Order: sequence, then structure tokens, then C-alpha cells
Amino acid sequence: MRAGVAAVAAGVVAVADTDRRRVKLTLFTVDEANRTAEEIQPELEAMVQARRELGRVESRIDVLQLAIAGASADNPDAHELTAQLARRDALADRIRHGVERIHRRGCIVKDLERGLVDFYSLKGDRLIFLCWLMGETDVKHWHTLDGGFASRRPVPGKLD
Repeated sequence: MRAGVAAVAAGVVAVADTDRRRVKLTLFTVDEANRTAEEIQPELEAMVQARRELGRVESRIDVLQLAIAGASADNPDAHELTAQLARRDALADRIRHGVERIHRRGCIVKDLERGLVDFYSLKGDRLIFLCWLMGETDVKHWHTLDGGFASRRPVPGKLD
């Protein structure tokens, strides 16, 4: 098994066939995660901003839905509601496609509100996440797959 782990750690992408679905797992070194974080940062920042705007649009939609209760179709609020619903759908599509582009790089967007991204890695024989929060200069933390952000630990000089 050690040889298989070494092969995966050397940049080989592991593929698991689960319930007839193929799952691609990309493993990152700290240096690779840092390079990828730098490359995805502009897209991630745009997705975080789009998510914030989506929240504002959804709040406005809630208000407009109350305002037009019983109103005629030519009510100005009804027209604004139609425009806001279209804006919501466009933002949701933009966010979904942006997150999919980031995921295709092999990393996982864990929290779009904060810009939290995890990268699969190995610590010895153990599969872990390298953890990066938008705004951090480098990937400096890791956690277990089930540990989450609250259990982040500093990345040691060497993970193996």
C-alpha cells in the first residue's frame, strides 16, 4: 500500500468508481495548493461578491413579494419583482458555474460566504485537507476530512 500512496503523492490523480460514478481526487502538495490558490483567487473573490449580491437580491425579492400581495400585474413593484427574479437566476447561474470551474481544478469550495477552500493532500498515509481562507497569503493550515475549519492546525514544515 505504501507504494500506491507514494505514487499518488507524486502527482498521480486517484480515481474511485463509486456507484457507477467516477470521482476524481486530485492531491496537492503545499506548494501546488499555494499556486492554485493564487490562480483561483480572482474567480473566488468574484463568486464571494456574487454571493453577497445574491443575498441582497433575495432580501429585496422577499420585500417585493409582500408588497405586491393583491396588487395588479401593472404595479411597479411587480415589474421590479420580475427584474429581481431574473437577476437572482443570473447570479445563481454565475455562482454555480464559477464554483464548478474552481472544483474542476481539484479543490473544494467549502464556504462561499468566507471564501474558504480545501485541497486534498496527504499527511503520511492519511488523507487530509489543506485549508485556505481567501485573504490569507498562503496555505498555512490543514485539518482532517471530518474536522472542518474549527480544527485547523498549522502546516508543519513537511507533511509526510
